[in-house]
Amino acid sequence: MIERIMRENDMLEKEEIFSKVLRAGRRTYFFDVRATKADDYYITITESKKFTEEDGSFHFKKHKIYLYKEDFSAFSEILEEMTSYVLNHKGEEVISERHQKDFKKEYSSEKTESQRSSFTDIDFDDI
Repeated sequence: MIERIMRENDMLEKEEIFSKVLRAGRRTYFFDVRATKADDYYITITESKKFTEEDGSFHFKKHKIYLYKEDFSAFSEILEEMTSYVLNHKGEEVISERHQKDFKKEYSSEKTESQRSSFTDIDFDDI
């Protein structure tokens, strides 16, 4: 039974009709139109993220979304609403420090000073 299901899933994955790839740093997004056994179409969106180990070897983690025709309209509307919200509130400039190749975390002297002032020196003779 499990083998039959796995073979059916493999067959579904092989019926690729149309594909686009978006490379974005360590992430790659694959957009694929696929066909079911009944020759109906659906979309898969796969995020593949590369992870490098300390020894130089690497592996990929993949996450996949299956999107069916009956959900296209609502999915598109919500995606448009969400992307517009982000761009309207934060603009198009990427401000995440993780996206800056030359980012070095710096600690301001104000932060260090405030951390010092929160420490209270207690003499055990006072207790």
